[in-house]
Order: sequence, then structure tokens, then C-alpha cells
Amino acid sequence: MASFADNLKTLPSIENLASISLRGPDGVEVARIENRAGSQGSLAVYAHLLAEFGVIDSQAAQAGLSLYAEHTPDARQNPGKHPNIDRLLAIEAGGCALSGVVTPKG
Repeated sequence: MASFADNLKTLPSIENLASISLRGPDGVEVARIENRAGSQGSLAVYAHLLAEFGVIDSQAAQAGLSLYAEHTPDARQNPGKHPNIDRLLAIEAGGCALSGVVTPKG
């Protein structure tokens, strides 16, 4: 199985992205992932999922959990440690799908 670092190398560059605003069914922002140290991997995963699936639904969540590789079991065992993975786990378990608004840099 590929590692998270290996999986990130297969995803499109996020150098031109400032952030992604994740929104619930009512259009209200539930989370923001910014292009900064510590969240760039999640920004790449979520940007890829939105480009590939259009929304973060259970199918997209499963794909994202696969991309997070070794971090997914850790998130399952330690709820709250990986909020961006926790979000995908909740959607996979039947939670509401999320839409996303990508903000480019500049």
C-alpha cells in the first residue's frame, strides 16, 4: 500500500490555491482548509476529491480515506486527532455530503 506522502505525489499541485471552504447542504461553511504548513496535504486531497467527484459524498470520502493511507487507521483509533480525516469518516458513515469553494491565490 502506498503511503500518504507517496499518494500526495500523484495529486495535482496546490501551489495556486489559497484555501477550500467546505459547505454543508445549507451552504454554510463548516470548515476551511488553508494552504499553509500542516494542512497542505489535506488541501491537496480535498481539492482532488472536489475536482474528481464534484462533491464530497460517501464515494469521494472513501477515495479520500484511501489517499490518507496510514493516517486513516490512526484517525479511526484517535477521534479528533485528524479533523480532516474525521470529516471523511463521518461522511462515509452516512453524514451529509459537502460542497467546496476553492479560493485561488492572489
